[in-house]
Amino acid sequence: MESLLFNVNNGYIEGILRGYRNDLLRAGSYSQLTQCNSLDDLKTQLAQIYGDYINNIPNPISTSAIADCATRKLVDEFQYIRAQSTGSMTEFFNYMTYGYMIDNVALLITGTLHNRDTRELLARCHPLGWFEQLPILCVATTTEELYNMVLVDTPLAPYFKASLSSGDFDDKNIEIIRNTLYKAYLEDFYDWCVKRSDVAGTPTSELMAEILEFEADRRAINITMNSFGADLTPQDRANLYPNIGRLYPEGTNAMKKATSMDELKAAVAGVSEYRQMFDQSGFGNQSDIRGGPPKSLEDLFYQKEMELSKMTFTQQFTYAAFFAWVKLQEQEVRNITWIAECIAQQQKERINNYIAVF
Repeated sequence: MESLLFNVNNGYIEGILRGYRNDLLRAGSYSQLTQCNSLDDLKTQLAQIYGDYINNIPNPISTSAIADCATRKLVDEFQYIRAQSTGSMTEFFNYMTYGYMIDNVALLITGTLHNRDTRELLARCHPLGWFEQLPILCVATTTEELYNMVLVDTPLAPYFKASLSSGDFDDKNIEIIRNTLYKAYLEDFYDWCVKRSDVAGTPTSELMAEILEFEADRRAINITMNSFGADLTPQDRANLYPNIGRLYPEGTNAMKKATSMDELKAAVAGVSEYRQMFDQSGFGNQSDIRGGPPKSLEDLFYQKEMELSKMTFTQQFTYAAFFAWVKLQEQEVRNITWIAECIAQQQKERINNYIAVF
């Protein structure tokens, strides 16, 4: 029944989405990209997929221009399918953009704190996190004005109101602000996916719960690592951890007290998959299980994210596929940027260190 109802409103855009997914670069395409000797060669190879997006790049070609064109293609395709959505699908698309909005608002807060012309920062804001009132925030000259504008004029108002006050807006707290907002956002998105009446019990609920739980765990681990040596109490750390995930609550209770990577590894050991990631990254007693050099935790997290995203496409009639496609496309942008940087800096020996998508 849910499959029939899904297709009534969303069958068309799911078909479009799967066409976009089929356009993602495969192993053979990446092999051709890594053999390029110049950015001009790279541009020629990418033109088969990116067309006018990349053909219109003026000379001299830069890696940032290539990254921008790849991002622009993602944004245009996202906005197209979002414009065709209705009802709860539209709400789902809105939730997908809130994380980018948090990053954009945090960027403007930083500019205000440093008395920079925040209008210049608008060009650096992620397009998926753009909302109509974002330029209005540039009028603010103090953090208190900015806070009041955020409460009134942005979709993030509920997260700010529930978690922060204008007194929290200072340079020392900018990452705390970002992580506090992201915690509220992840928990709210998770509740929407598992409790909303027309979503609960569907493949969307099951798949998104796993994806968001992994994201919550990844953020908790990164917060812990980045706070070693910082002036944060165990409770301060705990306040930044999302109250969802496979590590919650036993793992996060141990993580908040960790003072070293060994203690952090012990805290996450209850989830065998994360313990293996620490081993593969060189923080354990073994190197990469495939016999190669250790990888960074960040790369291993990205690999896991790609596995979850690809798995999502094994099912139909689910909103989760739209979320997964964005993650797959973002990884493709990172891969292209990495390859372009290696070519530009003549570091061809490192050019294959990208995260495979397909």
